[in-house]
Amino acid sequence: MNTTNFSDSLTIIYTFFPIIWLVFDLIAEIIMMRTLVEEDDLSTKALGRWPVFYYGMGHMLNDITASCWFTYLLLFLTEIGLSPRNAATVMLSGQVADGFATIFAGELIDRFGHFKIWHGAGSLLVAVSFSSVFGGCLPCKIFASSSCTFETVSYSAFAAIFNVGWAATQVSHMSMVSCITLNSTSRVALASCRNAFTMVANLSLYAVAFIVFSVINGKTYVDVQNQYRWIAYLSICIGCCFVAIFLLSTKEPRLKVGIHGEIRARISWVYWFKRVLYYQVALNYVLTRLVVNVSQAYLAFYVINDLQMAQSAKALVPAIIYICSFVVSILLQEIAWTGRRLKAYYTAGCILWIFCGGVILLLERNISYLMYTASVFIGIANALMMVTGVSMQNFLIGEDLNGCAFVCGSLSFLDKISCGVALYVLQSYQNTSPQLHGTLFPLSVTRFGLGLVPAFCALIGVIVTCTMDLQNSSKSLITPLLA
Repeated sequence: MNTTNFSDSLTIIYTFFPIIWLVFDLIAEIIMMRTLVEEDDLSTKALGRWPVFYYGMGHMLNDITASCWFTYLLLFLTEIGLSPRNAATVMLSGQVADGFATIFAGELIDRFGHFKIWHGAGSLLVAVSFSSVFGGCLPCKIFASSSCTFETVSYSAFAAIFNVGWAATQVSHMSMVSCITLNSTSRVALASCRNAFTMVANLSLYAVAFIVFSVINGKTYVDVQNQYRWIAYLSICIGCCFVAIFLLSTKEPRLKVGIHGEIRARISWVYWFKRVLYYQVALNYVLTRLVVNVSQAYLAFYVINDLQMAQSAKALVPAIIYICSFVVSILLQEIAWTGRRLKAYYTAGCILWIFCGGVILLLERNISYLMYTASVFIGIANALMMVTGVSMQNFLIGEDLNGCAFVCGSLSFLDKISCGVALYVLQSYQNTSPQLHGTLFPLSVTRFGLGLVPAFCALIGVIVTCTMDLQNSSKSLITPLLA
């Protein structure tokens, strides 16, 4: 009897088990589909203000150190005794190291992910090494060497280490945009907020520099080193506070996994090299970075040496530029973006810079006060070009998320190498360039570096933009960021 009952029970189980399994499988599939639909909605849904705000903080350490790098490195190295060519060599070595590091960082991030780990590790390396660049030649003290060549090599090594960490942070932060959301307007908002914090970083640096230069009188070699050492320390402290908030408040992006749950295969480099849009976006990005970085490197030299303005102009003119860029970057977050609008706003920024470049080339010393007016338009042009130029990368990437880090890394590689070479060439001719000292506007390398190079790059940018085909849908943000 017991055996029969047991046999009957087994028969019932074998009969109904497939049906029960099918029911559970159907329920699980319904739940999974519901979850995937929700994830799909979330991936294309516009972001609110706080995720955008927290993301923008993440590049503050890189931005404030980069601002110090391009504004004061050449000035600092020449003030402590290096020749302009050797100072340019230090700058170039950092740019080359940065360029190659972006390629490797992009490839490794595409393979293994973990954006925040790369960002945190890169930020740590930046914080540790940056003070060594402006802290004096430590190897020279250890080996008791006063050789100019040894000093140049030592500074170049520290510059390379700093730029490796900078590259890891930059690539991870830039490529996160494409994996945080698929919404085109939110992607532009993220880039715009990042650019706004870049302006905050620049203004913070100039505020720190103004205080340090006022407190410490740089009459001696030691005083000059102390000035830049304190600028480096305070900049690192400010930047690390913002990075900590970013790492604690921003979630690791999950869109590396496909929208419908499948694991996306890593995209080959060849895929990007076959796309015409890749070359167009790359060229525009490089031109944009050349405009911003070269103009920033020669701005202080221009207002003091060429226009012979007051020493306060060395801080006031850049401050006006970055305040205007900050305001415009915030306003750009309120626009519902399409490919056509990206092209229009980028072109507008380029045209503004072309006019500003002409003003810089022709500005006379007796009307140097017009430089303050020109600074307003330079700030607007920088913001328009930077926000839209970076956002073009996200239109290029689209939903090809497993190649986003390579795109950001390869474009940054081109940016670093081109900027390094441009500054090296200009700085190498700084002492040998002919100047018409009897005229009101001497034709110096500084004037060409600040006026002609950015204007020429902007002109090419307009031509390239007109040939681009950017098509994408966009939705507005959930809530206006300025509300």
